[in-house]
Amino acid sequence: MPSAKDVSAMADTADTNPVSPASAVSSGSPATGHWELDADRSSVRIRHRTMWGLVNVKGTFTRVEGEGEVRPDGSGHGTLTIDAASLDTGNRKRDTHLRGPDFFDVATHPRMVFTVVDAAPEGTGEARRDDEARINGELTVVGRSQPVTFIARIDEMSADAVTLTADVVVDRTDFGMTANPGAMMTGAATVSVTARFTRR
Repeated sequence: MPSAKDVSAMADTADTNPVSPASAVSSGSPATGHWELDADRSSVRIRHRTMWGLVNVKGTFTRVEGEGEVRPDGSGHGTLTIDAASLDTGNRKRDTHLRGPDFFDVATHPRMVFTVVDAAPEGTGEARRDDEARINGELTVVGRSQPVTFIARIDEMSADAVTLTADVVVDRTDFGMTANPGAMMTGAATVSVTARFTRR
């Protein structure tokens, strides 16, 4: 029978060991509870082809915040809020245009919000993937909301932190962004998200 000292040592070890994705999404897992976005270690990047597909314009939204909750059954919900005016593509003239009424219209709609309605492990039964999560939610941009579903990868999971990464394809015209000077912009945009949450 282990001594009290041995039990204490095992408890200390359990607190510092990483939690596997499989155990994190199980009922009563250590992930259950409220989480807050670690903005310093998270990012929201966007890329879109322009110049008739010859150039890939990239930008970063530098101000983002979020929170979420993991339920005892492993599902979750939450929000990710992006400051639209924080978009930085490295070109001041282009950034001013993107923040204007043709695109993000930040004077009227300063924030973009993705609301997670449900998040759960991808697949069921033997096909279940505990290192991936299916995210169902609603994206609101310039006052228009559209349903969005995507697969996020679980890149980090411990008792106190979880990191999700995803590439999400977004068609700007779904949100009324139809401006396209010279028909230079082609296809949809890809939004790459790294969201690291720490326990609140």
